[in-house]
Amino acid sequence: MVRHYLVKGRVQGVGFRWYVHREAGELDLRGWVRNTEAGHVEVVAAGDAEELGLLRDALQKGSRGSRVDAVIEHDLADSEGEGLGPFEIEGAW
Repeated sequence: MVRHYLVKGRVQGVGFRWYVHREAGELDLRGWVRNTEAGHVEVVAAGDAEELGLLRDALQKGSRGSRVDAVIEHDLADSEGEGLGPFEIEGAW
């Protein structure tokens, strides 16, 4: 399965992407996390339904210092996951 998440709230400047990277890595998911220009965090993750559900739980919980107001998710076509490698943070330096 491949799923897209948009996380809204205070999720930039609080280590949220690093938190997502760690959680997704522990779940052995493929994909990426990045900030959006609108101040949200966007995640694309590929794996099985159980691990994706655990990732959603982690997104809702958030990192220390963050405040998650909403997690919007939708499934993507399986073909969207074909090019995904090990989970990474996009736009991090």
